[in-house]
Amino acid sequence: MNDRLCEPGTSRPAGPPHRTRRVLRRVLVTALAGGVVAGAVLTLLPREHPGPAVPPAAGPPPPALAPTSVTYGVPAALPGLTALVARQEQRVRERPRDAQAWAVLGSAYAERGRRTGDAADYPRADRALRTSLEVRATRNTGALDGLTALALARRDFPAAKRYGEEALKAAPKRWSAYPPLIDAYTGLGDHKAAQRSLDELLRVRTAAEVRPAVMARAAAVYRDRGWREDAVAQLTDAAAAARTPAERAAWLAGVGQLAWERGDLADALRHFEAALRLDPDQPAAPAGRARTLAALGRTTQALDGYRAALARQPDPAVLLELGELYESLGQGNLAAEQYARLRSAVGRAVAGGVDEELLIGRFEADHGDAADAVERLRDEWRRQPGTEVADALGWALHRAGEDEEALTYASAATDRTKGGGVLSALYSFHRGVIEGGLDRYGPARRHLEEALRINPYFSPLGVPVARSALRTLGEPPPGGPPGEEGAEGG
Repeated sequence: MNDRLCEPGTSRPAGPPHRTRRVLRRVLVTALAGGVVAGAVLTLLPREHPGPAVPPAAGPPPPALAPTSVTYGVPAALPGLTALVARQEQRVRERPRDAQAWAVLGSAYAERGRRTGDAADYPRADRALRTSLEVRATRNTGALDGLTALALARRDFPAAKRYGEEALKAAPKRWSAYPPLIDAYTGLGDHKAAQRSLDELLRVRTAAEVRPAVMARAAAVYRDRGWREDAVAQLTDAAAAARTPAERAAWLAGVGQLAWERGDLADALRHFEAALRLDPDQPAAPAGRARTLAALGRTTQALDGYRAALARQPDPAVLLELGELYESLGQGNLAAEQYARLRSAVGRAVAGGVDEELLIGRFEADHGDAADAVERLRDEWRRQPGTEVADALGWALHRAGEDEEALTYASAATDRTKGGGVLSALYSFHRGVIEGGLDRYGPARRHLEEALRINPYFSPLGVPVARSALRTLGEPPPGGPPGEEGAEGG
């Protein structure tokens, strides 16, 4: 499941909009020139990793760690991952012409960066993976898999698709080629290709130790199709079949996220806390737990939970959540502090090559310059037209006063016939507000009610707006205007 699900609120800023500096624009990190040799890259290996200190593993990681956890989505404990990085750094120093060693190192850097939120690992990963390709240019599926994983971590879905398809072509019928391709197709809004890749994955015979990862990937596709029960069943089975605490924690956190999305707070909290007991380094569980505590009204615990999560991993999306929680509590100064920290965190991520235009666009639409959000998100839509981008662009257009065009994108995010099968309270809320702005009262009422039915706690800022809008709309007239209540399904 996606570790970074963010549902921003909807309040309009009290003062004049603040234009985020253009320095937050996505920066393209240049690859090494075509003449890279392994020996030159050795000088770029860090003697010590500058990121968060992590205690070393008691012993070397199991051999299966390298080919599964760093590329294919089988989670591993962070100490073991850190030990793997150290081991591979030493190996490439000793054997600079070992293409596989470079590929594993690059993949490990990419996974560590994703796990810790330290985008400084991504340029290291890029250098190591391209060095692997320089050493062995043909049928180097390890390097191609690593480049696919790195592109996904950077939210570069076109690159992930390109590398993933090249890896699959080089070695067809490998089960491990399909999960990253599913994520790439989903990020590009190609849900049919994602489903085809899942079908292929499910036909491939896999070893017992990787079947939980296959089930988890199926769960992600089912969730995007709106098949909640199937997604929960797959992730629950994956957690039961997991072979390590870190792996089980990841799948339990996914079950917790699904519970949160349907508004089942008790179930969400139970699974997030179970995940944290198994693996304190699990990246999604701390923010999920804090979000759930806030919805339960346990505000002090929620704030403590958010602060603890951010101390471990300063995720910009979580900073946005915390800022909006403070805003919902009337603590504008503390909210502004989180938004300032968000800008800094985004700047660091962008410097590491991460595409944060979706997050920046969401932030600007609600807390800054809506016109800037529209510009950013139009560019993002042209590059990778996924469902998340459709929803965000529609909302930004609404905030910029362009409701007619906004409804086109909001419909794409919510209509099953247009690929928007995911049951998202936020998406339904956005569509309902946009329809209300167009005086389409029946569809607006229906989608606002749907948002609160899907998850009545979806956003500390959005829920009050949805309830207020429904009160303003009032009850539908008997029978309603002809055709209004049935128009525009979604």
